Amino acid sequence: MALAPDRLERFARHIVLPEIGGAGQAALARAHVVLVGVGGIGSPALQYLAAAGVGTLTLIDDDRVDISNLQRQTIFAADDVGALKVERARAWLERFDPALDVRTNATRITADNAGALIAGAGLVLDGCDNFATRLAVSDACVAANIPLVSAAVGRFQGQVAAFAGHLPDQSCYRCFVGDAFDAEDCDTCAADGMLGAMAGWTASFAAMHAIRVIVDGVSTLGDPQWGTLHLMDGLKPEMRSMRIVKDPACRACSGR
Repeated sequence: MALAPDRLERFARHIVLPEIGGAGQAALARAHVVLVGVGGIGSPALQYLAAAGVGTLTLIDDDRVDISNLQRQTIFAADDVGALKVERARAWLERFDPALDVRTNATRITADNAGALIAGAGLVLDGCDNFATRLAVSDACVAANIPLVSAAVGRFQGQVAAFAGHLPDQSCYRCFVGDAFDAEDCDTCAADGMLGAMAGWTASFAAMHAIRVIVDGVSTLGDPQWGTLHLMDGLKPEMRSMRIVKDPACRACSGR
């Protein structure tokens, strides 16, 4: 895939990096990433994915902008309050780079519709805020042979990992959390609070991880680090990593 002269100039700082180069930038241009959630994680992540030149972005979120979102969801402004997040996110992306292919679904993703909503993607980045949705997305990714970058944040902590449970000997998100469920009394950022910049740190790291997955096999940056969970602590600050092994009893990915 040849990049037009204006695209070569736009992404020149990527292309001169030996770890990305022209081949890596072309892979980014061909990529289709589905973002689940356009909130604290999805909002900054889509900015960096768009800035990296990811050619097609599908945004899934049924929520509307609330004034309390503005403390950490960086694509929204005061006059967006009350609007659908995916529509305001689309408008931001169209202003930022009209060459991008942006698709939206103002839909709540569930186990019943997840497969259809992520169909055709090369990668899913999940930044939603509950276990039920995360597990539905993970299971759909395994079934569709689509890699998943999962990111979560709360208070001063964040976590990011890339999963490829559809591959032999690689874990999925369900291997990590088990058959968890979204309890009625689960913690929320409304109750517990969240440092806005912590969402940005976690989201930008997730975007970088997504770029690694996209350029895997075409540039030297592309080590997805499958099944490695990166834990981020904003209080100290520090980061540590741990390996999530494939669960032979996992009902989503065992036998693959």
